[in-house]
Amino acid sequence: MEKFFELLTQMNPFDLVQVIFWGMAGAISFYFSIGNARVWTSISIGFFLIFLSQAYGINPWGHYQKLTAFHYIVGTVAIMMITHGFLEYYVFCRTFEISGNKLIVYLSTLGILAASGVFLMINPNPSPNTIRNIRMVENAIWVFLCVMNIELVRKIYLAIKDSDISKGFIAFGLVFFFIFLWKGSELYLQIFQWDQDWQDIIALMTDESTDFDQYPARIQFSQEVRRYAGLLSGISVGGTFTYIYRLLK
Repeated sequence: MEKFFELLTQMNPFDLVQVIFWGMAGAISFYFSIGNARVWTSISIGFFLIFLSQAYGINPWGHYQKLTAFHYIVGTVAIMMITHGFLEYYVFCRTFEISGNKLIVYLSTLGILAASGVFLMINPNPSPNTIRNIRMVENAIWVFLCVMNIELVRKIYLAIKDSDISKGFIAFGLVFFFIFLWKGSELYLQIFQWDQDWQDIIALMTDESTDFDQYPARIQFSQEVRRYAGLLSGISVGGTFTYIYRLLK
């Protein structure tokens, strides 16, 4: 417990506030998935998993490479669950049919995460470079699927625009826009090896200089976009689930 509070005091204030808001959003979305229709289950679980993927920042065992890698895998599973959920909702809007039940969704998600954990356990400890590659893959999937989800929520809104809940999907579009900026700016920094943590790894692995100091303005701008967009994504998703939950009660 002492290690946990020590990590809290050492975190960047922006990252700490972001984790807190995603924790609130995760709790609301998980409760939402229990108390509402099956069609919301994948969406809610996905947003709950985002919090788990972000919690590595306050994880007392975060120095274990395999656990860090697992957090990024959880983030990848999260956006896949969310996208699957919105696809289900769109099909539901058109056909009023939904297959499966909540228990199957929960067990399937746990099975995927368990299989990912076993995969990491039976393989060597991932190097810092490998962990960074896993994180880049996560961010790339998030960026492309956020664009897809924005289009999905637009189509869902058009299909149910006469209902009271339609405004909630406008809010979801805003959520995905903030997430796109958050993950997209982080991916941009990673592609050009401008992410700050990676600079330390480069210094240890090679004597060659990088162009980190040649583009301070755009690097600083991207870092600020990542901080504020991440914060706004947590606030907006918490508010969206609260709003929709009140409508469906």
